[in-house]
Amino acid sequence: MQRNLRDYLTISIKGLAMGAADVVPGVSGGTIAFISGIYEELIETINGLNISFFKDWKNEGFVSSWKKYNLSFLLALFSGIVVSILSLSKIIKWLLHNEPLLLWAFFFGLVLASILYIGKQITSRKPKVILGIIIATVLSYLITIAEPLASPDSNWYLLFCGFIAIIAMILPGVSGAFILLVLGAYQTFIDILNQLREGLIAMDFTVLWQALSKIIIIGIGAIVGLKLFSKVLNWMFKYHKNTILAILTGFMIGSLNKLWPWKKVLSWRTNSEGIEVPFIEKSILPNQYDGDPKILWVLLFTVLGFFLILLLERLSTKKAK
Repeated sequence: MQRNLRDYLTISIKGLAMGAADVVPGVSGGTIAFISGIYEELIETINGLNISFFKDWKNEGFVSSWKKYNLSFLLALFSGIVVSILSLSKIIKWLLHNEPLLLWAFFFGLVLASILYIGKQITSRKPKVILGIIIATVLSYLITIAEPLASPDSNWYLLFCGFIAIIAMILPGVSGAFILLVLGAYQTFIDILNQLREGLIAMDFTVLWQALSKIIIIGIGAIVGLKLFSKVLNWMFKYHKNTILAILTGFMIGSLNKLWPWKKVLSWRTNSEGIEVPFIEKSILPNQYDGDPKILWVLLFTVLGFFLILLLERLSTKKAK
């Protein structure tokens, strides 16, 4: 596929959106990839990347191998994701702390529209397709109400968390950040990102290495998970597309519980900055909310999120034509 600089900038912007989504528990970067029209290319590119790259590099040259494995696409996308996660994590955290109702409302609308977008692509109503939606919905809902585990201390646990989280991050409707929260590793991951940022700003190589060593361990788990799971997804999209679309739709339906704006806090946790933030919550009605429910504002931001997806869908459709 021939692309110019503008195309790669657009891909990087989509990566920025994916990274921002992956920072928030309950929102999936995979969903952003899907609705922005790059999901299948991402899965196919990752699936096609293997050790043969180095053999082709030796025989055909670096430039030829780079193009063959579509690495410019991956570089543009993951550059956007990394920049977004490092630069926007503090903004997202500020919004979660200061304007949680409006932020969750926006993402609720985004995922609600994504459900319609993906669901309408299902062309079969066979029992296995309906069953896939039901099972995925129930499983996703159970994940949203699961009680988080203790924070990890060992490198093996960080490796495992990297493996699981990256699978969730590329799967539309499943939030990698929320999976980390369930595993008790979300605060640890945020601490590592803050440590990396502080090390880079202060040029403190001791702090920088402490963060990088943990990121390398997480990265190894992520690479293994990404490679193994991409094969499954690639095969499913080729031979069982309706079934995988049904499963993805179900996962997003179930995840709406986590994105519901009005919550009652059941327990609290202390974040990386020593501030108490909600740990375990349950969805409630607006009239049961402890504080100003901001119903009109919540509805407005839900509508904004909803129509943003419709806009992206329309732009994607026009581009395809």
